[in-house]
Amino acid sequence: MLKLNRKTYYDNVKNRINQADKYALVKEKIQEIYYGYEGQETYGYRPMWGALRDEGFKLSLETVRKLMRSLGIKTTIYHKNTGKYSSYKGNVGKKAPNILNQTFDETIPYKVLHTDVTEYKLTSGKKVYISPVVDEASLEILACAVSYSPEMKTIYNMLDELADNLPPGAAPILHSDQGFQYQNPGYQARLKKMNIIQSMSRKGNCHDNAPGETIFNLMKREKLNRLKIGSLEEMKEILKDYIYWFNNVRRSNKLKYTTPVKYRNRVLSNL
Repeated sequence: MLKLNRKTYYDNVKNRINQADKYALVKEKIQEIYYGYEGQETYGYRPMWGALRDEGFKLSLETVRKLMRSLGIKTTIYHKNTGKYSSYKGNVGKKAPNILNQTFDETIPYKVLHTDVTEYKLTSGKKVYISPVVDEASLEILACAVSYSPEMKTIYNMLDELADNLPPGAAPILHSDQGFQYQNPGYQARLKKMNIIQSMSRKGNCHDNAPGETIFNLMKREKLNRLKIGSLEEMKEILKDYIYWFNNVRRSNKLKYTTPVKYRNRVLSNL
């Protein structure tokens, strides 16, 4: 039997107690963030690290990963297939050149934007069509229209909202796929009037509009596919809340664990 003097024995007991309690506060904060309004059960260890950093906890990424694992916290929503809607109907209008050519490296907001249309089936059996615009640099969702139809009225509503949210003098590129809406002469005339340069993906190549595809995947995985939505009105409210959260609260790995609005404001203030 190992014999220890009294001081060594009590020092060892004290160290074990301290070790056991060392991360008690940070574990509590991790659960508060993950299950609360900010995390909404979507955060992996990287955005969690950013959130903890802003709360004053100085920890390594690996420590945060281990602590989340010890708490049994692991998000799985990003591993699910979200499906794909295609609005391509062949050559029904004028096509724009592929200006971006899969170069997605813009860092200044309001320079390059992406748009697309996706569908979502309500519990009533009806389908709604969602048309957002996302800023490539900041990832901010600048506009989003939703309706029972993927026709031009939905796209024009999206452009109306985008016009309200673009700063004076902005002349961005707006990239899309070759969907019939984007070949429409009325759509192209609206872009010209708004001083927006049109860019289009190649036929059938979703990678050419990867940022647009990504926003749909996140929107469905983080919110829509986790709910039962029965009406267009309910969908509109859910999207409104999600977009506010996405732009102002949710931290992005790409943005070094800050939010789209904070990134946009920081970059523009330094120009």
